[in-house]
Amino acid sequence: MYRIPLKQSIVFPASHCANCKKRIPPYQNIPIISYLLLQGKCSKCGAKIHWHHLLVEIVTPVLFVALFFRYGLNSFLFYKYALLIGFLIPIFFIDAFQQIIPHVLSIPLIVIGFILSAIPGNDIGILNALFTSLFVFCFLLLLAWGYQKARGSEGIGGGDIWLLTGISTFFGITGMPYIFILSAILGIIYFFIFVRDKSKPFAFGTFIAFASMLWAIIGEDTILNAIPYI
Repeated sequence: MYRIPLKQSIVFPASHCANCKKRIPPYQNIPIISYLLLQGKCSKCGAKIHWHHLLVEIVTPVLFVALFFRYGLNSFLFYKYALLIGFLIPIFFIDAFQQIIPHVLSIPLIVIGFILSAIPGNDIGILNALFTSLFVFCFLLLLAWGYQKARGSEGIGGGDIWLLTGISTFFGITGMPYIFILSAILGIIYFFIFVRDKSKPFAFGTFIAFASMLWAIIGEDTILNAIPYI
């Protein structure tokens, strides 16, 4: 994930140490196991490998397994949301550490979401995806413009706008209110606990990505079924 913000290819060159640039052999490139055996260090130069690499290797299969238990391999929705999560994981960590959301990850979600919405077995139709994404994009653009005029500073980043627009093509009109509310609550809690300074930059895209991944796994049905027991 460190290559995308640097606008480097994620294919070439092959996996290598970011410090000494030496290639990582296949037997040292096994998820989780290699990190633990190498104690989080490069075998060539001894440079530390950031802990988020291990976290990604743990979180990714956990999320896919959670999707499997919710939808099963025979459901189109498993593959739809697995693809979405495949984009959201790097967005989560890149925005958390570098406070940017690369367009190469967010904008393709719009196209992919439209394509998937036209495939039978999807939970939202193409008109739903089109209307929701258009509404979300225009609403956020207007909100950002209004904040800029009122406060003289940027309130909603362009990366957040593109990300939410892309996500809206996956969840449609019924899912997006939950994404907005959940990400806002998580962001506010984090801000008042860890930041508490309006002058510091705030990576809101991280919470959008987290809320979206959580909603893809939990879903509206789970929430509605739980209401009678609350």
